[in-house]
Amino acid sequence: MKTYQVIKTFGTDRGFSCAFRQWKADSACNQIHGYSLGFKLTLEAADLDDKSWVYDFGGFINIKNWIEDHFDHTFLISKDDPELELLKELGNKGVANIIELDAVGCEKFAEMTYNFSNQYINEQTNGRVKLLSVEVFEHGANSAVFKNT
Repeated sequence: MKTYQVIKTFGTDRGFSCAFRQWKADSACNQIHGYSLGFKLTLEAADLDDKSWVYDFGGFINIKNWIEDHFDHTFLISKDDPELELLKELGNKGVANIIELDAVGCEKFAEMTYNFSNQYINEQTNGRVKLLSVEVFEHGANSAVFKNT
């Protein structure tokens, strides 16, 4: 069976700078720290559209905007963080743009980006295109991939 794939990357050089902490970690990751995250989306289709494309790269603008809303100049906090109220106070005082999540970490960031992007791409292509995976990079040495198989 033939397939076509396209890959869209929003690199760490784009400046999606966010902060978070993994309070359960037995390392310095239990403290507030941040990265300029990068995102890589891999799409696949068995057939090309009328323009001979898997997916119009211009369609990624809405995904990029969603990524910016969630991962650019934000402080991501886990809803089960024992310091949740203290951290939320930073948002209440206008010191941080707080986003509460069920869990934090590149694996969860990849999953939530996958969930949003998959629904969006599915709607835009009437199910013709499948989102295979989303990879989130902290930097060149660390990344996590989410696939819904």
